[in-house]
Amino acid sequence: MASGTWKGVTLVAAVTVTVLATTGVWNPFPQLWEWVSTSGPVAPGTRWQQRLGGTPQSVSVVGESVVVEYRTSVEAYNLTTAVKTWQSDADWAVIAGQGSDAVVVTGRLLTKGYQVLDARTGTVKRADTEASAVWAYQNGIVDLHCASGNDCRLTAWDPRAGSRLWSVATGGIGFVLHAANPDVPDSRRLGTGDVDDDAAGPAMMPGLFGLPDDGKVRVIDTATGKLVQTVESGADQRIAVVGGRVLTITGTARDGTCYYGVVATSPPNNRTVWKRDGLNLRTAESDCKQDRDPAGGYDVVLGVDPYGRQELINAADGRILWYGDKTSEVLAVDDRYAVIRTGDTVLGWSFARGKAVWRQGGRAKAGAVVTPYAVIVVSSGRVTALNPANGAVRAEVRTESKVFTAAPGGLILVSGRDMAYLPYS
Repeated sequence: MASGTWKGVTLVAAVTVTVLATTGVWNPFPQLWEWVSTSGPVAPGTRWQQRLGGTPQSVSVVGESVVVEYRTSVEAYNLTTAVKTWQSDADWAVIAGQGSDAVVVTGRLLTKGYQVLDARTGTVKRADTEASAVWAYQNGIVDLHCASGNDCRLTAWDPRAGSRLWSVATGGIGFVLHAANPDVPDSRRLGTGDVDDDAAGPAMMPGLFGLPDDGKVRVIDTATGKLVQTVESGADQRIAVVGGRVLTITGTARDGTCYYGVVATSPPNNRTVWKRDGLNLRTAESDCKQDRDPAGGYDVVLGVDPYGRQELINAADGRILWYGDKTSEVLAVDDRYAVIRTGDTVLGWSFARGKAVWRQGGRAKAGAVVTPYAVIVVSSGRVTALNPANGAVRAEVRTESKVFTAAPGGLILVSGRDMAYLPYS
């Protein structure tokens, strides 16, 4: 046989073996393939690094468990040893509760119902077979049942105990809400692509919960479990339920520009608590068509005044918590702190103290996220975890990996299919 023919046969054989090995059909050299497919370190200084079975959708730390969500399954690893402790089939998974008492809520797409799992063992603590949508909070699990088009009910449950907190009939819903944490008219978190959207963990259940209903919003008081108001927006308006208030945001096109205004009311009597003309809550992209919730975090919303200066506003009473110049940009915010970039300097602003409590230079293109345990600042391949109160560095590392969560004791980093735990110093 000619040498060219042998080369062709050899090439085909090599390609065939590679395809079979990568797809898991047959691997003639398991030890060699394990060496080839092993990645380098995710980052220096990590306590452990674990090769995952796929690319994760989310990663959360609950007590001593690291819960990893994939597209079709969820599994958990021990935080100290990185040993896998359990696995379950699911299309989505979210965390509800707080600290070591938190639970894992899982479900299937296009299938009613959900399960509440113990984060340590993966055992089922409570199961539901009828809910179409679930919202997970630190202090509650809220689900929506719709028996028919005009018979829907919203129910809140204690995450750990599984006892019912309240239940309220909401009437008909104009469209069906599905799966975990479907969008409701509240505020959208600021963040960065270098940090997962859920890195801060579940928020507290808001005082008022807005349930969208085909152009209307049904407002539920979560303290009493009562439907207190149904609001309908006008053609040039958007409704957002933030900080225990119903915000009616108006954007009127006139004279080649868009004129904004915000009115905050308190249910059930619709009393006006505060209002501002000229305040743009960034609910429109480039014209007056408002297709986004206002940006912010928890009870704080981000606005822009008519002069192009950003400001942070307490949605409950309209107080200005911070007011910047034209060069300042808010990167992240929660109910305690904001991260603001001015030039190449990033600073941490304390709402309680009304001033900057830390600064970092050389961060011209930084992104940031505020979490309960650390402010995460990412720029130029450098990840820094700071104490939110004073800016003390809790961890700093050079890495191109993504931060998936900030736990009480460290960060979970993911690069492709490799997950690593970086403890705080």
